Amino acid sequence: MVGRRFVLTLVLAFVLAAALAAQTPTGTDWPQWRGPDRTGVSKETGLLKQWPSAGPPRLWSISTLGAGYGSVAVSGDRLYVQSRVGRQSTVASLNRADGKIVWSKTLGTAGDNDRGPGPRSTPTIDGDRVYALTENGDLAALKTADGSALWQRNILKDFGGHNISWDISESPLVDGNMLIVTPGGRGAGVVALDKMTGKPIWTSKELSDEAGYSSVIAADIQGVRTLMTITSSAGVGLRASDGKLMWRYTRVANGTANIATPIYHDNKVFYSTDYGTGGALLGLKAQGGLVNAQEMYFTRELKNHHGGIVLVNGYLYGFNSSILTCLEFATGKMMWRDRSVGKGSLTYADGNLYIVGEDRVVGLVAATPTGYQEKGRFQIPDQGWPTWAHPVVSGGRLYIRNQSTLTAYDVRAK
Repeated sequence: MVGRRFVLTLVLAFVLAAALAAQTPTGTDWPQWRGPDRTGVSKETGLLKQWPSAGPPRLWSISTLGAGYGSVAVSGDRLYVQSRVGRQSTVASLNRADGKIVWSKTLGTAGDNDRGPGPRSTPTIDGDRVYALTENGDLAALKTADGSALWQRNILKDFGGHNISWDISESPLVDGNMLIVTPGGRGAGVVALDKMTGKPIWTSKELSDEAGYSSVIAADIQGVRTLMTITSSAGVGLRASDGKLMWRYTRVANGTANIATPIYHDNKVFYSTDYGTGGALLGLKAQGGLVNAQEMYFTRELKNHHGGIVLVNGYLYGFNSSILTCLEFATGKMMWRDRSVGKGSLTYADGNLYIVGEDRVVGLVAATPTGYQEKGRFQIPDQGWPTWAHPVVSGGRLYIRNQSTLTAYDVRAK
């Protein structure tokens, strides 16, 4: 009798585990802005190569997030997203299986301007912590389990910065034991905080640029750990160990809004901005503990506004203002261009670009330098503001955030 009960218990446990596994999609997490490596590139495979005429199947949708332009972070069985709820700027944890809110935490007063209300940033997940930066500079470390606060500070007040025209839009970067943000203060254009306590480790004494709307990336360049971003005035590189400014490249910056996250590969960094400016590839070389940067080319063929750029198999894909464009990374040679879905944002997974036009058209396009090849498109409802949140592909699902609405689509190949 005892033996039968034991076997029955094992069977029930197996069934329960299988059911839970079926509810929670597996695959690569997307724990921060632009994915695990901040490249906008997913390593997932086994995804649809062509969409049905109405688009991929919708799994669930919620319409109660609150306003905002930030994308989602995905970790384990949870999603994390920032929103404006009432007059407060919040971060919430959602159930990945059905989109239901598990917890929500108020971080500070929400912002509003002529380009729409709410936060612009994406939370950053690091182990059992979530880091979130609001549109008004409130930076917090919370427990992923329940949203309880570990520490919080305001980076504008603490480091002498002031808010930029369309509000803080960067997503904080975790690099080792440091949390990197850009307050844009005097002698504190970029700062490194202890991620466990929020206390300063260093401030960029040689860089006092006002913040741009870009997010910082990190890379090892011939033995020198390096941080790269675009400020209000330049594409910059700082030594991660102490914040020393190693280069400041002004040609790629414009006087209105520098937004796109830099692309790093093979000891080179590509910066791009719109408003009539363009993109530039800088060659990077380490010497004596510093990294020097030298322009390799400048192009007017990839003036990226807000939608980001991805590098796939030696080719850059991104929107040149409103035209989807493919350039050869090493030379800047234009391979093709197409009006596609109009100006938008994109990410890459399993051979295809997932693109979202700011006028609410979602498309699937082959990532190939041979020419524009569309694999499907569909329309999403109008929420009153442009659709600027970047798409996310994680666990066989495509997540589209459009203001208060978040929708999950099944993009797995059957």
